[in-house]
Amino acid sequence: MKKIKIIFPVLLMIFLVSCGNFGKDKTVICEKIQYDVPINNPDPGHYWWVNNIEGSKREAFINNLLKLAFSGVIQTYDYFNNPLTSNQLGTMYTDTLYRTLRRTYPPYELYDTMTINKMEFTDISKIRFLEKWEYNKDNLLINKKVIGIAPVIDKKDNEGNTIAVQPLFWIYFDEKYPIK
Repeated sequence: MKKIKIIFPVLLMIFLVSCGNFGKDKTVICEKIQYDVPINNPDPGHYWWVNNIEGSKREAFINNLLKLAFSGVIQTYDYFNNPLTSNQLGTMYTDTLYRTLRRTYPPYELYDTMTINKMEFTDISKIRFLEKWEYNKDNLLINKKVIGIAPVIDKKDNEGNTIAVQPLFWIYFDEKYPIK
């Protein structure tokens, strides 16, 4: 019984030390990888947790992200990594579509029209992640470091067809990243 009392703490210490060894023998899988995570599962046939973020957590996360961005508490960047102001973010929150249409009655003239759409919270369809991936060669423990995130919207035309998928803005967690 005494041997078990001595061996167990020793094995536990070896286990904890080996688990904490991530930083010693790591290999970078990729410096930058970018991918989208849907926040709403488009397929109701899947389990609720497949390919999305759970509803109440999703709403709290997106609301907090937008609140911090629009209040200027955190710095935001455009697609080309240029800093954005709160005013610039406000203009990105509306989408103006210009279209040329044909009248439905004779002489069927062409006319131009402009539609202004205000983006809603529910228009955010994905979160785009920019990450660095590393792994430990000895135990294949993978470490993912989030470099930045961006809320993504699907831009739609007047008929509701998706015409573009674009990030609204980027938030970086490494202040030096945008200038690297």
